[in-house]
Amino acid sequence: MLHIMSTTVEPATERSADEVNEEIRALWLRSGGTLNGEQREEYRRLVLEWAAASPQPADAA
Repeated sequence: MLHIMSTTVEPATERSADEVNEEIRALWLRSGGTLNGEQREEYRRLVLEWAAASPQPADAA
């Protein structure tokens, strides 16, 4: 039987946009400003998490 595993990394707990932003900043600091392939994938995942955690503007009615 073939099992397919998801490659999507889901955060264990929901973090605030500020918490995710701090992790993004730390990633850039550790990398010295140049991301390798693995770091780029981590950055992409973090940016998506940050966007999901960011407050959405209220619709102007």
